[in-house]
Amino acid sequence: MERDIVVGAGIAGLLVALRLAEAGRAVRLVEARAGLGGQVTGHTVAGIELDAGAEAFATRGPDIPDLLTDLGLNDCIANPAPLSAWMHGVDGRSRPLPAASIFGIPSAPLARDVAAVLGWRGAARAALEPLIPASRGAAACTVGELVRTRMGTAVVDRLVAPVVEGVHSEHPDRVPLSALGRVPEHMMQGDSLTRAVRRVRDDAPAGSLVASLTGGMRTLTDALAARLEAVGVDIVTETRATEVTPDSVVLAGAGSTPHTDRGRLILAAPGLTGSASTATPTHLVTLVVDAPPLADNPRGTGLLVARGGSVRARALTHATAKWPWLRERAEGREVLRLSYAEPADAATALADASALLGTPIDDRQLVDSRAVSWTRAGRAEPHPSIPTVGEQVAGTGLASVISHAERTAKELTE
Repeated sequence: MERDIVVGAGIAGLLVALRLAEAGRAVRLVEARAGLGGQVTGHTVAGIELDAGAEAFATRGPDIPDLLTDLGLNDCIANPAPLSAWMHGVDGRSRPLPAASIFGIPSAPLARDVAAVLGWRGAARAALEPLIPASRGAAACTVGELVRTRMGTAVVDRLVAPVVEGVHSEHPDRVPLSALGRVPEHMMQGDSLTRAVRRVRDDAPAGSLVASLTGGMRTLTDALAARLEAVGVDIVTETRATEVTPDSVVLAGAGSTPHTDRGRLILAAPGLTGSASTATPTHLVTLVVDAPPLADNPRGTGLLVARGGSVRARALTHATAKWPWLRERAEGREVLRLSYAEPADAATALADASALLGTPIDDRQLVDSRAVSWTRAGRAEPHPSIPTVGEQVAGTGLASVISHAERTAKELTE
């Protein structure tokens, strides 16, 4: 029987390998790192098992719920606490994120919480959006382009950019419209951007746009790995692909001589697609602190940070405030996750957390910390003759990656 070789064991690679094996194919899964899951993995900080990468998924669409059902993880779905997120502006002030918004795009531009961030001039400009002809922005390809055209630059810079960069580690000018869920669909049916955001918000009450898994998102990786083992997939780790063709790959393991493996190739790793892409570095510092005042959740589930201020972090997640299951496991300690565009250490993260949360936290209160760095694949054209999956072709977000991987696997098994 001809073998399939899946290169890359992030979520897309794990899922494609599983579907191919379930269809009766012989499958080898090759991963350069020692562990599986790519950015959906974990680490231990202060004895607590925590996410080292992605900590949640968007609840839009059926693909993730269907996969979780298939893997028997329905009972593990965890919803965030019903707390608001905050924003930290360039003026150094922190305010609650406007409630009636999606990715910072307001559905009520003249609301007081929106005007507090935009200023009344920026809010007034955004409020004119329903009066703008539908043709303006119709050709937009990215979130930033659409919002700038329809609502003005202030909305992009002060609201949308902090939110999108905090979620996707990308400026909104590089994030495709598909990230907005059904918003573009409503606009194609005649709604203004303001009205489309309002309709989506009405359909998805606060707190229901994202979810996670009890124990962290690594639970998904563990479940996929267990299923792969059960269906007989040959998993090879710490082995890098150096050359690829549609029916062969040159593999080099640590301390071993490179060799050629033959079979139908599926690419699930960035950097092998045959076209240039711009990778986005993301640096995450996790702090576990003994700071009882933070138990009152002074800034809700965390903060998104506008560029240009004195705080280096671009986002802070107060993980023990956001996820009730984690507060229980942390046993009175507080878990904070800060993301950066450049590498940062615990001292920097403590200073930023103090400024963002409005509560002094020093190194005497630090129980443990961990810094990790990720390079997220930029968009790239798929290889002309090799099936390709993963965020380099599917776009950012676990929902997009899983949906694309499921479609590709179905095409490969038909």
